[in-house]
Amino acid sequence: MRKKIDSNSFIITAHKTAQGHNISDVCHVLKIPRSTFYKNSNNHVSIQKKRRKRFRKLIKEIYFASGCRYGSPKIAKKLQHCGEKVSEKFIGNLMHELGLYSIIRKKYTWHPKQQKIEERENIIDRDFSTKTINQKWATDITYIHTLRDGWLYLSSILDLHTKKIISWDLGLNMTNELVLKTINRAVDKYKPSNLIIHTDLGSQYTSDDYNQRLTELHIRHSYSRKGCPYDNAPMESFHASLKKECVYPVPVFEDYETVAAVLFEYVHAFYNRKRIHSSLGYQTPLQVEIATLTSQMAA
Repeated sequence: MRKKIDSNSFIITAHKTAQGHNISDVCHVLKIPRSTFYKNSNNHVSIQKKRRKRFRKLIKEIYFASGCRYGSPKIAKKLQHCGEKVSEKFIGNLMHELGLYSIIRKKYTWHPKQQKIEERENIIDRDFSTKTINQKWATDITYIHTLRDGWLYLSSILDLHTKKIISWDLGLNMTNELVLKTINRAVDKYKPSNLIIHTDLGSQYTSDDYNQRLTELHIRHSYSRKGCPYDNAPMESFHASLKKECVYPVPVFEDYETVAAVLFEYVHAFYNRKRIHSSLGYQTPLQVEIATLTSQMAA
């Protein structure tokens, strides 16, 4: 019969005796199971426990550095890029133990409507592939509510090659001037040639003012089909990430100035510079842009 261990002093004596001796022999002489010896050891920590403790610390650092936005896939990729040999499942299990979760949003399910509509040319036709920057842009408007100023309207332009937000503007009204200001800022900065810009069929994008300006800039205009958000999926994806990671975590926005400050930090400090994208091979938009420009200069 195995001896019942009911004294801390006995266990301490066993560990002192084990110094310099084979643990199996010590346990045999003292008539105690090795599991009891290890369980009561103050100095013994398994390699697996040390590893899990180290990765818990690394996970929390990456998770909070991302503003609590990254889930197990991106945290695993960040660690792999640093040379760590980890799986997404392992990281997911540790995040579950730590109670860390990325914000989850309900996915939109599109149901086509059977109705007659005016068709406009869809040049891109869901072909979002590119060979370089400033080849295809996508743009759209989304809404953000404030207590003092009511609804605000965010107009953004995204480069489909880098997934970088190259221009954005926040307005109190959803007008033609808002989208014109956004496109003018992007063109002044990047000076594209042979560019296609894709939009939905919103009144701002179908207006004579907007299309006249695109004609002046020699930019071809591609339109989504009516009620079909998948035709502008990259832009919809950005706005979904923006809402999930930047807007929804804030209980209430006070006014225009508050929203503008939060958007500036999210777009310029995080999204363009730090947020990795699976579609970019887990690189950031800025990394892809720099690599593309470097490659062009070398050629």
